[in-house]
Amino acid sequence: MKNTHHPKQLKNTVFCTALAVLLAACAGTPTGGPVPEGHYRVQHGDTLYRIAKRYGRSVSELAEWNRLSNSARIEAGQVLRVRPKGASGRTGGVTTPGSPGAANNEARAVQPVNRVALQWPVDNAAQNIIQPYNGSTNKGIDIAGAQGQPVKAAAAGKVIYAGEGVRGYGKLVLVSHNRSTITAYAHNDIIAVQENQSVAAGQTIATMGMSETDRVKLHFEVRINGKAVDPMPYLGN
Repeated sequence: MKNTHHPKQLKNTVFCTALAVLLAACAGTPTGGPVPEGHYRVQHGDTLYRIAKRYGRSVSELAEWNRLSNSARIEAGQVLRVRPKGASGRTGGVTTPGSPGAANNEARAVQPVNRVALQWPVDNAAQNIIQPYNGSTNKGIDIAGAQGQPVKAAAAGKVIYAGEGVRGYGKLVLVSHNRSTITAYAHNDIIAVQENQSVAAGQTIATMGMSETDRVKLHFEVRINGKAVDPMPYLGN
């Protein structure tokens, strides 16, 4: 059979195919080489929601900064911007391992920028803890209460998530208080805030319920630099 493909047509076909592959791979920055300051390389099992939660950002912010038309489509190895341009985590100057400033920078990487004093998220919470933090099976504290009881922001901040798309947490609200500290409020009945909304300390953000759990309770977490910590040292008496 006679081949009807002309060399020019074949070349154009190959070029278009390569261009389509390249565009599909450019939802974030290239996957090779070192990760620039203010960026993060996606790992296996990551979701945009988890990355946003880790860095105290909203899913919509990460989607906008990385020009993601579908926030559900990210791939391992992809490099995403997780801080806005000009908001570098560095405080100025260049340090090398072993230099006097290096130890300070390393300490800042694991300690909160500003320690947040938190108030209890529900009334009489200290007397109604039914499950304490243990760091493994429970990443926060569980507080018993009544259906519809107000759930309040533990400190002033910005709502970075409000919804029920995280398995095991039911209706969930996440509030970012600074660049390192996030509080989580799970198993709510009604969510009273929206993503990107600023909230004051003590403001009602939800009501207690039993979404995705077996009884009315609030599951409350404190996360520092993405890691769950015991909330008790941060809560007032």
